[in-house]
Amino acid sequence: MQPFRLRPITLLVCAVCLNAACSGGEKREAGSAPAPSSGVVIRITGSDTMVNLVQAWAENYKKKRPDISVQVAGGGSGVGIAGLIDGILDLAASSREMEPSEIERATQKHGGVKPKEYAVALDALSVYVHKDNPIDAIAMDDLAEIYGDKGKIDKWSQLGVKVPGCASDTIVRVGRQNSSGTYVYFREAVLGRQREYKLGSIDQSGSKDVVALVGRTPCAIGYSGMAYATPEVKTLELAKQKGQPPVAPSSQSALDKSYPLARALYLYSPGEPKPHVKEFLDWVLSPEGQKIVTDIGFVPLHGS
Repeated sequence: MQPFRLRPITLLVCAVCLNAACSGGEKREAGSAPAPSSGVVIRITGSDTMVNLVQAWAENYKKKRPDISVQVAGGGSGVGIAGLIDGILDLAASSREMEPSEIERATQKHGGVKPKEYAVALDALSVYVHKDNPIDAIAMDDLAEIYGDKGKIDKWSQLGVKVPGCASDTIVRVGRQNSSGTYVYFREAVLGRQREYKLGSIDQSGSKDVVALVGRTPCAIGYSGMAYATPEVKTLELAKQKGQPPVAPSSQSALDKSYPLARALYLYSPGEPKPHVKEFLDWVLSPEGQKIVTDIGFVPLHGS
């Protein structure tokens, strides 16, 4: 008797079935197909900086409106904005403003209707070093010389510090991939629109990955959202220029914009949102939704 074998087509069907059985959660990886739902679905994709915040909104909104499923994916602000332009999302999460060229493409794609912008939280984009690094503050000028093309700072000793565990004295630059809104925002705010990043940085796909790498690398410096701080890293105060007093990232300095890298976080809809999406946005901007902003570690729009 011949041993029993599944034919290739049967194996394929089994694999598909197994995959379907394992995809019941609402949070998906960027680029994956939406999970089937019998109710109303709001699809949000984009900023990795915001993904924990948007997921928390989704989970809490489900308690309020169990008939509505909010599906969340990351991938970067650029991924979310591209999905918005292509018409496959209800909302794009972005840690930067849409570029004029992106707004133009979205408007053309949607019959002359411009995307609508909602500022939903504030962030003080933080600069992190290893917890044992003795440096406490840095000027924006020096950050530009560390990260910018043809920048002249590549040793910690040039900043007047000796870092324990960093025998080479070489600054290890950690950043984000170019699909990230944080990558774009940091470049424009620190380097200016005309200057590019210096080659040789270690670029991470996620905000928490940046902080984790800095936390285990004594020579490193990196940038990420204020909500991603851990005990393994130190958050630096920033001065707008050398000689000016540095300011720590905080709720107050984000609100009054005294911190040099204070920024807004956004949700974008492709024109006027559908009624159920507008209801969700109104809830996000309500005291209940803004309390979640605080709980996650970002700054509510109107303070605590």
